[in-house]
Amino acid sequence: MQDDDNWARESLREIALEGIRERRRARRWGIFFKLLVLLYLFALLFFSTRPLLGLAEDRAVGPHTAVVKVEGPIMADSAASADRVLAGLQRAFEAENALGVMLEINSPGGSPVESSRIYQGIVALRAANPDMPVHVVAGDSLASGAYYVAAAADGIHVDGATVVGSIGVISRGFGFTDAIDRLGIERRTYAAGDAKSALDPFEAPDPEAVEHLQTMLDDIHAQFIAAVREGRGDRLTEENDAIFSGRIWTGRHGIELGLADALGTPQSVATTVIGAERRVDYTPPRNLLERVFERMGGAAARVWIQMQQPGWQT
Repeated sequence: MQDDDNWARESLREIALEGIRERRRARRWGIFFKLLVLLYLFALLFFSTRPLLGLAEDRAVGPHTAVVKVEGPIMADSAASADRVLAGLQRAFEAENALGVMLEINSPGGSPVESSRIYQGIVALRAANPDMPVHVVAGDSLASGAYYVAAAADGIHVDGATVVGSIGVISRGFGFTDAIDRLGIERRTYAAGDAKSALDPFEAPDPEAVEHLQTMLDDIHAQFIAAVREGRGDRLTEENDAIFSGRIWTGRHGIELGLADALGTPQSVATTVIGAERRVDYTPPRNLLERVFERMGGAAARVWIQMQQPGWQT
């Protein structure tokens, strides 16, 4: 009987000890995997921010085409902001052994201010570097503010199916006057300045405010037209009324109108136009947080960015 008790105690002791050993092993593996994840995140963060911190220098390359990409809406807070694009262009123009600069653009447009800043920046860089050719290669869309930017280049190359044009300015809004009346909501607005609450979506449109807004849109449109005329010159056809109407065309039709110069791809333009088949990307890298948000909801993020930009768009 005593032997049975001893055996039971020893068995229980062994089971308890094995449980403790198992927990220790599990704890060690848990610590190992946590350290592994931390190491991975640290490495990802380091290599993502390394170019932004200036810890990496451009490797010396031979003759090449310096590429800067303009993708998505051209907004102050987007990947295609004027600050980002101009920073890339500055690096591209200063790059050793760069035979030319290529802007790869795939954008529906965006802020007229951001587009104008990029346009003016290209004009200034070309004036300071007259021997450096600048060519635009369009993707799916080269419209509105994106075309504003492209007009500053020496040449514009498109695909036959690229959407080109949309040389116009638009301001969108909604009216909710009937909706709040039906819901029994009373609108209360307090403002200093007769025109401060003009075009309030909860009030009936004020003809004078609408006329003033149209004057502003016409002014911005005139600036857009002037930039396109300056950039494209006599390559534009006589159909100016249609060209500047805000209408869009396919790439092939855009060539006929003088909005583009030829069909081309990044590879063909680098090889046959600029003369340097090798392409080096000088687009400023996006930081880790921006990449994470882009992957988590790129489309939603772009919509959110556009919603934060009140007023008009080119």
